[in-house]
Amino acid sequence: MSLTKYTEFRHFTPKDLEAIPQVKKLDPEIRFSMKVVSQVLPFKVNEYVLNEIIDWDNIPDDPIFQLTFPQKGMLSDKAFNEVADLIKNEAPKEQLKQKIDEIRYSLNPHPAGQMQMNVPKVNGVPMPGVQHKYNETALFFPTSGQTCHAYCTFCFRWAQFVGINELKFASKEATQLVEYLKQHKEVSDVLFTGGDPMVMKTRVFKRYLEPFLDKELDHVQTIRIGTKAVAYWPQRFVTDQDADEFLEIIEKLVKSGKHVAFMGHYNHWVELETPIAQEAIKRIRETGAQIRTQSPLIRHINDDSEVWEIMWRNQVRYGLIPYYMFVERDTGARNYFEVPLVEAWDIFRNAWKNVSGLGRTARGPSMSATPGKVEVQGVTEIKGEKVIVLRFIQGRNPDWVEIPFFAKYDTKASWLDQLEPAFDEAKFFYEPELEEMQAKAMAKAG
Repeated sequence: MSLTKYTEFRHFTPKDLEAIPQVKKLDPEIRFSMKVVSQVLPFKVNEYVLNEIIDWDNIPDDPIFQLTFPQKGMLSDKAFNEVADLIKNEAPKEQLKQKIDEIRYSLNPHPAGQMQMNVPKVNGVPMPGVQHKYNETALFFPTSGQTCHAYCTFCFRWAQFVGINELKFASKEATQLVEYLKQHKEVSDVLFTGGDPMVMKTRVFKRYLEPFLDKELDHVQTIRIGTKAVAYWPQRFVTDQDADEFLEIIEKLVKSGKHVAFMGHYNHWVELETPIAQEAIKRIRETGAQIRTQSPLIRHINDDSEVWEIMWRNQVRYGLIPYYMFVERDTGARNYFEVPLVEAWDIFRNAWKNVSGLGRTARGPSMSATPGKVEVQGVTEIKGEKVIVLRFIQGRNPDWVEIPFFAKYDTKASWLDQLEPAFDEAKFFYEPELEEMQAKAMAKAG
C-alpha cells in the first residue's frame, strides 16, 4: 500500500451506512440491524479502516468489522426491538429520540464514579474537562479532541459521542489546565484523552502542549497521549499536512526533559501490519517518545490467547511496550463484549507465558473500577477454598496498592462488583473507606 494512498481524511457516520460500498453487499437484515444499533451507540469509520484493515471475506467474524460496525447483540433484545419498531413504523423523530435517550441512560454512561468522584474543583467550581482520580495523574479532555478517526464498538467513553452535553467531559481552556496543575504539585503525569486528542490539528494541540515547556510545570514529568490514531489513522503521523509540525513539538518536549508516552490503543495484531502503521510507529519513536500499548479483552475481537501472544510479540518487534490488558468496562454494550474474569485471566496467562521477558511488561487483566485499577492475579486454593486472587495496581487510597485480597471463585463474574469476599468476610478490606469517600463526594455534590 502506498503511504500516500489516503491523503485526505474521509469518514462515514450512521447516515452514510447504506452508501458504504462493502455494506451495500451485506444481507439486508444485517444492514437494518446496523441502522438500529447505530441510533443508540455511536458509529463512525474511515476509508483506511474500511479498505486496509477489515477482511470483507470474513464477515461478520472479522475482528475489525466487529470492532467498528454495530452488531445486533450490542443491545438487549428488548431495546433493539423497541428501536426497530419505531424505525419501521416511521415514528416521529421526538418519540424515537426519547426512546434512544432512555436506553442510553440505562447503559451506565459514566462508570466507576467518574462524574461523582473524579471531577476536581477550583475555588468551589467543578472542572468538567479534568479528572483527578489518582494523586499523581490528571486526565484532561480537550474540547477539540472529543471525537475519533473511527469509533470502537466496545468503547467505554461512548457517551462522549452521542450528542448529550451533560454526559460529556470537555474543556476549551488550556489555561484552566495549567492553573490547576500549578496548584497541584503532586501531579507528575498528565494524560490527554477523549475521544482522541490526535483528531486535533497541530496548531490547536500545541496550545495545550507548549505550556509544559514552562519551568512552572517542571513537576509534570510525563505527558501521555491516549490515542487510537496509531491504528485507525496512522496518516496523522506520516502524511497529514501538519504531521511533521506535530512530531517537532513532541521532540521539543522530549529534549526539554519530559517523558512523552503515546498510549496506543491496539485491539488486534492486524492493526500493526500495514506499511503506514509501521511507518507511524517509526516516526513517533524517532522523536524520543515511547508508545505503550493497551486494550481491553473483548469478546468477538481478541478473546483468544494466540491473538494476544502475536500482538505482544509484534509490538515488541516494532519497539512498542505492552502495557495493559483491561477488562471490558461495565458500560455500554458490555453484555456483548465482556469476558468473565476467570476466563480473562486464563487467556492472559496462556499468552503471557509464551512471550519473552520484554513482552511481559503487560499487566492484567485489570479492571478500572470505582476504587481503582484492580488486577486479577490468578486462581488458587487456600485452606480448602478455591479463590480468585486480586490486587490494586492503583487505588483511590495509595495505601491499598499491592495488598492482595481474595474473592470467592466465580466463573460468571465479569466485574469487581459481581465478586464476593472469600473466607466468609463481610466486605473486601477497602470497602469501608471507599464508602466514606463516596458519601463525602455525594455530600459535596448535594
